[in-house]
Amino acid sequence: MAFLKTLFSKEKPQSVTSLYDVTLKSLSGEHINLNDFRGKYILFVNVASKCGFTPQYKELQELHEKYHKNLQVIGLPCNQFGNQEPGNAQEIESFCEVNYGVTFLITEKIDVTGDHQHPLYAWLTQKENNGVKNSSVKWNFQKYLVDPEGQFIDYFYSTTSPLNSKITEHLKH
Repeated sequence: MAFLKTLFSKEKPQSVTSLYDVTLKSLSGEHINLNDFRGKYILFVNVASKCGFTPQYKELQELHEKYHKNLQVIGLPCNQFGNQEPGNAQEIESFCEVNYGVTFLITEKIDVTGDHQHPLYAWLTQKENNGVKNSSVKWNFQKYLVDPEGQFIDYFYSTTSPLNSKITEHLKH
């Protein structure tokens, strides 16, 4: 009888409990603890070195410098859109530093869609996890903003500048 009760239950299975439970690694392979950023907004951006939106690295760096006290920018290299991030960790790091002076956090290369989607992007793109809305990552440099308590705010397509008021209005509070 317990089996039938479970089979016909309308309760949803447990989903990711918190953004802060997600595990990431830096380009150098070091563990990144998202708990370290509690109390700050976090802007997650899937980045690529050979994309038409790559110049947004400069704006992401400006955003990082201007709002560093209450914002953590995290770039997540991804090679799923047009093979525009073919480099290894050292090549990605060198490209970001040399071409854009990037000092914000860059993670290891991850998948943001598909069968091997990183758990972070499962949380960012699924309402059952983030509690706000579903989305799909359309291209490189799509942005996801989370508030200082780890609550999902919104996402912004690649065409939205990192310095756009849709993003910065949240950071001025």
